[in-house]
Amino acid sequence: MGKWIALLLFAASHVANGAEVTIRADVWYPHNGTPGSATPGYMIEIAQAAFAAKGINVNYDAMPWERALTLTREGKIDCVVGASPDDAPDFVYPTEPQGRNQNVFYVRQGNAWRFSDMASLANVKLGVIEGYAYADELDAYIEANKGTPKIQAVTGDTPLDQNIKKLLARRVDVIVESAPVLQAKLKEMNLEGKLDAAGDAGEADDLFIACSPKLPAAPEYARILTEGTQTLRQSGELKKILSKYGLSDWK
Repeated sequence: MGKWIALLLFAASHVANGAEVTIRADVWYPHNGTPGSATPGYMIEIAQAAFAAKGINVNYDAMPWERALTLTREGKIDCVVGASPDDAPDFVYPTEPQGRNQNVFYVRQGNAWRFSDMASLANVKLGVIEGYAYADELDAYIEANKGTPKIQAVTGDTPLDQNIKKLLARRVDVIVESAPVLQAKLKEMNLEGKLDAAGDAGEADDLFIACSPKLPAAPEYARILTEGTQTLRQSGELKKILSKYGLSDWK
């Protein structure tokens, strides 16, 4: 017990001395948006409020998702935003999620294809983002078919833009993406109405700001995020943050 208390005290002192937490991911608006903008994403605003209450600044910037995961796993970055345990099971997670996501298949407007089960993917080219976790069964399908024409994976700073353009150019038949993210991106690109939803890709998932397993302060950061999210919900501030992005509380 004494050793556990000492570890907690060490983590707390590390947090107090750091005064800044680094958070990274590729832009996945409205979950996380353009760094430094008036709309950095509802999950970033939750983090900013939670950490500010403890006198800690949030240093948020964008980078490719795979690189963000790698650098966080190595302890060079503190946390990633928009993660689920399927993305990085070794990371340290809050017990309270900072968001919610439903992945959906999309096709070009007028395409009659609809997802019914995994067999329905057999004759289509699926556009995905490298390193993303979608749903257990779909992730297994993607892994099993990597390197074949059935799976077209993109990376970089604007992977969703790439997938939408590939879909409209008929280089892929179907893409899979977070429903609120896809709708926000189509609006940004002036492409509203160009794609049709073609079925849910698994159940909705909780989203978290997850921290490095090598970071001594990670358990304390997870606690701050958990308590901060709960406080924002109880005070009504979470509702205000979400409404700014056209969303409602997932609970």
